[in-house]
This record gives sequence, structure tokens and C-alpha cells, in this order.
Amino acid sequence: MSEPLFQTRGLTKRYGGLTAVGNVDMMLERGELVGLIGPNGAGKTTCFNLITGADDPTEGTITFKGEDCTGTCDYEMAKKGVARTFQNIRLWKQMNVLDNVRTVCAADERYGFWSGVLRLPGFRRIEPQITARAVKLLERMGLGDALYAEAPDLPYGDQRKLEIARALALEPELLLLDEPAAGMNPAEKADLMRTVHDIRAEFDLTVLLIEHDMKFVMGICERIYVLDHGVEIARGTPDEIKANPRVIEAYLGGEA
Repeated sequence: MSEPLFQTRGLTKRYGGLTAVGNVDMMLERGELVGLIGPNGAGKTTCFNLITGADDPTEGTITFKGEDCTGTCDYEMAKKGVARTFQNIRLWKQMNVLDNVRTVCAADERYGFWSGVLRLPGFRRIEPQITARAVKLLERMGLGDALYAEAPDLPYGDQRKLEIARALALEPELLLLDEPAAGMNPAEKADLMRTVHDIRAEFDLTVLLIEHDMKFVMGICERIYVLDHGVEIARGTPDEIKANPRVIEAYLGGEA
């Protein structure tokens, strides 16, 4: 059996006397599309923060591509191939759509600070490549006609797509989507479901997503983990989760 792309063992985060995440074991195989659900306050976003290095676990381990990454900072995790979007959209509001993605595409280029400021040959040589790559990503997300629009002026659904394009610019292997369908209408959600399925194949991604819309989760995910008060209460296929009495009681209620 091949080694999983990503794994946590005993992942725990305490804030004083409060346990936000308690002893969570999670495993993602390459190419999977997995959901992480639970009621408000279940610890889902805390898990994302631990996985991406935005916060350090109190206990437990995080392994990515066979390497122990426990305690690795978010910048280093991004370099290793882990990217995310956020529940509350975090775009650079002072930049237009194209520059939001170009900035990420340029992050690892080695042309030097003064080369960029003075527009020396090293910078001028690489700039068209950066721009072309950013444009391609934006066109893939359906934003090719909005390159020079100000990011905050985009419709809410397009702002979500812009954030995904920016995450893809990091060339991740593991993409974490925090409530990607929030604020979208049914047509936008259906389009996003197709997009996530397609980009997984096109970019060879493994995807872990948090989402409160049960129709979206059940329609897109192959496996699902369920948290309640920071503790895993179930895991399985969408059909298994929908039929699980603990999940119904904790989260799905009458929707099941």
C-alpha cells in the first residue's frame, strides 16, 4: 500500500483549559476529495490552522509526503505544497484581480529586490512569464474578463474563485478549502462543484474542504470526517455519514 500524502496522529490543540481539537487522526490518500464537517465550534477551522502551520499543535504529529511537519510555519508549509483558502475571504483589496495572483506567482522567483524596483533585465525577463501564468489561472477559474477589476468589486462568488486561483498559484499538492461555497447561490454552487472536481484532476490535487452546505458536501466528497466539540465522531462515505445516528444528532438533524 502506498504511503498517504497527508496524515495526523493524535492532533490536539488546547487554549488554556479549552480543548479546541482533541486527538484527531486523519489520513488523505493522493487524489482524494475529502470533507471535514461538524456544527459551529466543532474545531474544523482550528484543524485547518494546525495543518497549514498557522498554529502549533499542543500534542500530536502532522506528516506530509512522509515528512514530519509538526510545528512547521505556514510559509514553509506553503513551500512544501500545502495551500488554503479562508472562511472569511482574504484578498489584497488594494490590488486588482490580476495582481492578486501575479504577486503569488512571483513569490518564489529569484530576481532580487532591486531588480524588481529598478526593473532590471532579470526582472523584465521573468515578468511576462509571471503574468502569463497568472492570466492562465484566472481564465481557468472563469475570471479572464475581470483581470483589471478591483478585487473587492467582484461579485462574492467570483471573489471565492479568485481566492482559489491565488491558492493554485502556489502549485500545491494539498489544497484546503474553508467553506468555498459560502455566500453563493445554487447555480454558483453547482458551478463550483464542477470546478473543484475538474481542477483536482487538472492540477493533480488532493482536496480537503470544510463546508456547511450538506448538499454541496454530499455531492462532491468521496469521504467525510465529522467533528463535534473538537473530537471525531464519525468518518466514512457520504451515505455512511448521512445514516450515522451520532452525526444526525450532532449536526445533520432533520436534513438527514
